[in-house]
Amino acid sequence: MVTALLPLSLSRLGVWAFGLILVLGFLKLIRLLLRRQMLARAIDSFPGPPTHWLFGHALEIQQTGSLDKVVSWTHQFPYAHQLWVGPFLGFLNIYEPDYAKAVYGRGDPKAPDVYDFFLQWIGKGLLVLHGPKWYQHRKLLTPGFHYDVLKPYVALFAESTHVMLDKWEEKALKNKSFDIFSDVGHMALDSLMKCTFGKGNIGLSHSDNRYYLAVSDLTLLMQQRIDSFQYHNDFIYWLTPHGRRFLRACQVAHDHTDQVIRERKAALQDEKEWKKIQNRRHLDFLDILLGARDEDGIKLSDADLRAEVDTFMFEGHDTTTSGISWILYCMARYPDHQHRCREEIREILGDRDSIQWDDLGKMTYLTMFMKETFRLYPPVPQVYRQLSKPVNFVDGRSLPAGSLISLHIYALHRNSTVWPDPEVFDPLRFSPENIAGRHPFAFIPFSAGPRNCIGQQFAMNEMKVVTALCLLRFEFALDPSKVPIKLPQLVLRSKNGIYLHLKPLRPGSGK
Repeated sequence: MVTALLPLSLSRLGVWAFGLILVLGFLKLIRLLLRRQMLARAIDSFPGPPTHWLFGHALEIQQTGSLDKVVSWTHQFPYAHQLWVGPFLGFLNIYEPDYAKAVYGRGDPKAPDVYDFFLQWIGKGLLVLHGPKWYQHRKLLTPGFHYDVLKPYVALFAESTHVMLDKWEEKALKNKSFDIFSDVGHMALDSLMKCTFGKGNIGLSHSDNRYYLAVSDLTLLMQQRIDSFQYHNDFIYWLTPHGRRFLRACQVAHDHTDQVIRERKAALQDEKEWKKIQNRRHLDFLDILLGARDEDGIKLSDADLRAEVDTFMFEGHDTTTSGISWILYCMARYPDHQHRCREEIREILGDRDSIQWDDLGKMTYLTMFMKETFRLYPPVPQVYRQLSKPVNFVDGRSLPAGSLISLHIYALHRNSTVWPDPEVFDPLRFSPENIAGRHPFAFIPFSAGPRNCIGQQFAMNEMKVVTALCLLRFEFALDPSKVPIKLPQLVLRSKNGIYLHLKPLRPGSGK
């Protein structure tokens, strides 16, 4: 009797489960439709390119050449236009300095529809925090980027760069172009491991290497997820092989960070170990986080520590990789500017072959060259906000609280109403006399306003050191058969790599 009733009970349970799924799905759809209606109403006064009923503008912005497609839209729609990613997610896409100032001059939070993808890995660090806790973390972390802390990092940047350049000496012997992007990425992550965890030049342990591979994997998987519309739903994503691989890599990264934090905390309890740390030639990022206290003496929790370390590793890796790679590409593309930058560096160093902190401030032409590269190839081409309160724009239009904003930095930096002859590469755009009359929000490669990049000076210093050392060792030339295809992901990459010819200037140097 019981056996006979069991299939019937299971059948009813299945019907109930199916019914529950339908009801939940229906409620989710209603919620999405209501939100779409709110977003559409908010940006109704801003015309935009024609949309697909299902994909919105997603198909166009995923195609090759999508960045320049958006630039073409700036001529058709001054100031801003609607940008729909799928049927339910609508942004106001802005690319004009006064519009950028109206939003990014405030402290509105990052758009959760985009940045919530980051939470599983980097947790609630500065990138995604908002409100009082963001302010508390920002205040606690700011001393970590003081120039006294950054000074000793110059030698660490140089160590990692020389390892990369020695590899390039061997590759250059083949007289063939090669993709520099992955090598630059390896070097940038190696530098970060030294600056964050205090790893020396004795080589990485097995745990360190696993962490290194996990971070590389996570950045790639994150890019793939943002690029793939079907992976935007958490429930679906965690069921896919990509989602499970992402979770495994997260676990490796978290285990490593937690272990390093535990070991460093234990060392700090030992007075002798603490004195050793204080007497080191530099404090690493973790030392500074562990010592940080607010005015009430409250320090970061273990979860906050992990979040900020993982955030620093994420933000400091891919952005500098992109920046350095495009700088070297522009060096190859504009040989006259490359020669002038190299001569400036040789003049600053004289007989020395090492770079010191005081040298960085003297690299005026190289700095202008780097900024012009960031104008045309911004490491982060697009950032997003959600309005916490209404905003009024310079042309009289407005948006209500809750609206989503996309700041298209790539289009802003090529906006012909702001930049005369925007496609022309000219470092002198950033000479003191040309900067003087420019809108402060016309050039924002590190974002702008109170939520600008806290590590921008760290990044600029690293990119100066790496670029200068590269120019002293090699002459860079393009491979005409392999022109980079710009690909906007988390950072600006190239779909087919960045292939350059390298000619050693001093055979055997660095050996």
